[in-house]
Amino acid sequence: MKTLTRRAFNSAALLGSLGANVALADSPDFKLKYMLASSMYGRIDVLECIRQVKAINASCIDLWPPSHGDQRLQIDNIGHEVFLRALSDAGVTFEMSTRYDLGPYRLKDEIEIVKRLGGSMIVCGSRKLNPGDVKPQVQEFIASLKPHAMLAEKAGVRICIENHSSALINSPDSIRYFAELNQSPALGIALAPYHLPQETGTISNLIGHLGDHLAHFYAWEHGMGCHKPMPKPLELMQMPGQGTLDFAPIMSALKDINYSNYTEIFMHPTPRGIPILANANLVSQEINKSRDYLTRCIERI
Repeated sequence: MKTLTRRAFNSAALLGSLGANVALADSPDFKLKYMLASSMYGRIDVLECIRQVKAINASCIDLWPPSHGDQRLQIDNIGHEVFLRALSDAGVTFEMSTRYDLGPYRLKDEIEIVKRLGGSMIVCGSRKLNPGDVKPQVQEFIASLKPHAMLAEKAGVRICIENHSSALINSPDSIRYFAELNQSPALGIALAPYHLPQETGTISNLIGHLGDHLAHFYAWEHGMGCHKPMPKPLELMQMPGQGTLDFAPIMSALKDINYSNYTEIFMHPTPRGIPILANANLVSQEINKSRDYLTRCIERI
């Protein structure tokens, strides 16, 4: 048997250490890609929203319709070319249109608009949950979306279904069934932890189950809710880092699936249609507090 000398052992250990360091250096750090949700700023001028995109370290914008905001309507009024020039001047892009007002079955025109504006996603809800087994209802819902998904896929647009209270796609089981049954790359889930049990294990497991079906992520917890007036510090508990939900395991789950789609730091004010704070700069500062918190969560994993 050949004896390993101290020098040979040390050399091998050094090479192993260097190899590990090289492997670590080659492994890209996990980071979130941020998008600005215009509804966070209420009904503020869409051009001001565009100016805030880089202030929150985002690269693109999501336009909301009434009642949460009205920037999606604003761009129709000022003209899409004016909107596109403003985006170009600011060095940011349009990526997503949120259209709960249209639902999943009236998106034909919006798909074309999103395509023309250079976007890639539309968020909407699902449909009513009926009594009985959920899985067959999810299967029927996905089948009913086939012609819409075909249009979206042809346009390079993805229809993202948010899990929402009182809707078919809402419970953890319904989300898992969607991931199991969906075969279209033009359909996905926009995951809102706010509407889920506030348990990191449940949310993290769902993320792992969704995998590539996770099209969009809302960094948004339930906190004290969003349906009644309350002191602002309590309302802001919906924001990551201000409530009780630990986002570190959730960030770990996103990392495990190599999540590379967009994240929105999010909440709803009461009443709808107002900015979460008094002016755009304060809104962006509050978003950045949560962004810093999420960065610390990622550093913990």
